[in-house]
Amino acid sequence: MSKNIDWSNLGFGYVPTDKRFVANFVNGKWDEGALIDDPMVTMSECAGVLQYAQTCFEGLKAYRTEDGKVVCFRPDLNAARMADSCRRLEMPVFPEDKFVDACLAVVKANLDFVPPYGSGATLYLRPYMFGINPVIGVKPAEDYQFRIFCTPVGPYFKGGAKPIVIRVSDFDRAAPNGTGHIKAGLNYAMSLHAIVDAHNKGFSENMYLDPKTRTKVEETGGANFIFITKDGTLVTPKSDSILPSITRRSLMIVAEKYLGMKVEHREVYLDELKDFAECGLCGTAAVISPVGKIDDHGNEICFPAGMEEMGPWTKKLYDTLTGIQMGRLEAPEGWIRVIE
Repeated sequence: MSKNIDWSNLGFGYVPTDKRFVANFVNGKWDEGALIDDPMVTMSECAGVLQYAQTCFEGLKAYRTEDGKVVCFRPDLNAARMADSCRRLEMPVFPEDKFVDACLAVVKANLDFVPPYGSGATLYLRPYMFGINPVIGVKPAEDYQFRIFCTPVGPYFKGGAKPIVIRVSDFDRAAPNGTGHIKAGLNYAMSLHAIVDAHNKGFSENMYLDPKTRTKVEETGGANFIFITKDGTLVTPKSDSILPSITRRSLMIVAEKYLGMKVEHREVYLDELKDFAECGLCGTAAVISPVGKIDDHGNEICFPAGMEEMGPWTKKLYDTLTGIQMGRLEAPEGWIRVIE
């Protein structure tokens, strides 16, 4: 039985749900973990996460499909990416199979919060981990907490995905050989000033360049780039400091296997942007946000697809991937985990 929520007017914000999963790492090992009712986190004033930002997170969604099933999309990739984040931040890896099981358990315990098919809304899951014992010297924590909560969210775009205007940022998102390739909380803290500054100047997002040479495209604060050439090739930027987006990796397979597109994963230079036909940002929240224009310090790069709607190839990619997620199209093996 669905909760009494106005699904069609749901925003992209936090709505408390009934249950969340919590596991603790103490004395060198993880406990079994459990579903609990209490949404509050209690910790020492000196907890490692509060002193030295030792935390990482993931984001994934559960959907109600056309035939009424509740499913998760590729949670195994979130488990693997979080394991990579933990290793880089000297945190204990939460076992990947248990990560997936815990995600499915949280959805199952909150089934009434999964929005109905066709509403445009979804159930967003946020797995995260942090150092919880007191740490005053600069070193990794000894005890950790792993948690997953979920919250129903509305469509990322109200009234359709209108192309956005972004700018080439003077800020760097990540350092060479830094933490750009993992989902560390500190990466997002670093991007907040840049995004507020962009919004204040009338732009929707930042395009970050490679921190070493500032000639190559990397990503935005929370999404990977996709570009489409005039002959219909999907091009995605390659770099050691780009977060490996699960949506982007899925779109590359969709492009090749479902749409017969040529796919290139390579370095993309700022000075070749003018030659692309379409541009988009891809991520869990919006799937694809079309980009109509990029402002490079007053020099405007306008894509032929224009400012009114998604370009034709971007639309096909969006429709195909969301069709797979919502059960309208057959998914590649292992992509969809059915909860009920």
